Amino acid sequence: MTQIALITGASRGLGFALAEALAPKYHIVAVGRTVGGLEDLDDRIKAKGGEATLAPMDIANRDAMAHLCRSIHDRWGGIGLWAHTAFHTAGLTPVTHLDQKGWEKSVAINVTAMGHMIPFVAPLLGESGHAVFFDDPKGGLANYGYYGTTKSAQIALARSWQAECANLGPKVHIVTPNPMPTHSRARFYPGEDRNALPPTHSEASRLLAELNLA
Repeated sequence: MTQIALITGASRGLGFALAEALAPKYHIVAVGRTVGGLEDLDDRIKAKGGEATLAPMDIANRDAMAHLCRSIHDRWGGIGLWAHTAFHTAGLTPVTHLDQKGWEKSVAINVTAMGHMIPFVAPLLGESGHAVFFDDPKGGLANYGYYGTTKSAQIALARSWQAECANLGPKVHIVTPNPMPTHSRARFYPGEDRNALPPTHSEASRLLAELNLA
């Protein structure tokens, strides 16, 4: 029986690559804000003989996520894997130049959304499912006030959940990907040689093999 994988942040970058790599072993529930990216992903998954359910939405929308998770429960009963790759990358700026809009959006997507997604998704994973989070240790670095702070908070919450369910399940994994030529990284390092970085599909395959989820 095909398992279900929920990928939040699947419309591009590492989430896109993970979703493609997991199909057709998993039926992919692909969540993302970029409709065109989700449609491209759907085409690639179908070309591999797999299937996807596209969910174009903002993870910060609590009601939308609640509806999605209830729909997953009603249709399949649960999921085997949740990979959370969605995040907001506001630009680099000194802490003294942070603006309210950029700060609130970073907190909403990178932190607050975790506070409703984990309670919604955990029952779908049960005791045997896997949740995967992706660390990017930028907290405390100069000019990373938006992203570094909120990403650190996101991973701190994931670590708390990991500790709480260590003996009961689900299995919570926290991994640190290698730098990849993503749109988000280009915002931080616009002059970087992208050809020197491993492509997202290679990094996705490496991480899945490391986690024994391929």
